[in-house]
Amino acid sequence: MKIISGPASKTLAEEVSAQTGFSNVSVVSKVFPDGESYVRLEGNVQGENVAIVQTTCPPMQDGKLFQLAFLADSAKRAGARKVTAVVPYLAYARQDKMFLSGEGISVETIARMLKASGIDEFLTVNVHSETTLAQFPFPAKTLSAIPLIADYFIKKGFKGAFALSPDKGAMYIAKQAQTVLGGDVGHLNKTRDRYTGQTVQTAEGLNVKGQTVIILDDIISTGGTIVGAAKILREQGAKHIFCGCVHGLLIGDAEKRILDAGVEEIVGTDSVPGNVSKVSLAPLISQELKAQK
Repeated sequence: MKIISGPASKTLAEEVSAQTGFSNVSVVSKVFPDGESYVRLEGNVQGENVAIVQTTCPPMQDGKLFQLAFLADSAKRAGARKVTAVVPYLAYARQDKMFLSGEGISVETIARMLKASGIDEFLTVNVHSETTLAQFPFPAKTLSAIPLIADYFIKKGFKGAFALSPDKGAMYIAKQAQTVLGGDVGHLNKTRDRYTGQTVQTAEGLNVKGQTVIILDDIISTGGTIVGAAKILREQGAKHIFCGCVHGLLIGDAEKRILDAGVEEIVGTDSVPGNVSKVSLAPLISQELKAQK
């Protein structure tokens, strides 16, 4: 197998190459003055199984998706036997249902586009809804980075910390972290006003007084849920409050708002390169690719 370094995940791809021992194929990329993307493989993939590592996070997620499709097409035209797309953050994954007449299902459209470009298998990390992958026109799998994030906090000296889900629906994420952290686990309750659409979080039955609490979620976008959770935890007497997420989009001033709310540190992965990308997905991806070799 060879690893193709997508422009959006060059460093991650190089780390995966180093950890697997698979050769790395570099990519030349640029954007023309009219805004169109260009990519070119710099390496021989004739007869090889290849894995393209390319996240599709904001900003410019559409451009990153097109780069991924162009790289898959280039690899197949260059004689690659099998193309696996390794997409740490999958754009449009939250557009997975039809709510109003006239809508499509955007993530399924993306999957069909990628199939047409030459992708044979698909690998992502903490996708919004795992059932979505069953509709893809090729084998697709999601991995969980939550244990890696929990291990980060263990190394920081927070073994035994309380793993908190911001709502009941994400409790499975907190439980994954709990198996590593070894402390208690729980969730806030979230209700939505059917008239105003506003959400209200409560901490019924939650006891975190004097404890170190890590709020865990798959995606943090605007940060409103985390800010609300931090406020409740302060009121409940938590000693330390941290936040761990796989995909730290942190749109606008979300990072500042979360820190201002009393969260001491935000920890994300390199699925979304940025200030909070403190956990590398390379070990997780490398282990999976070596198993598939």
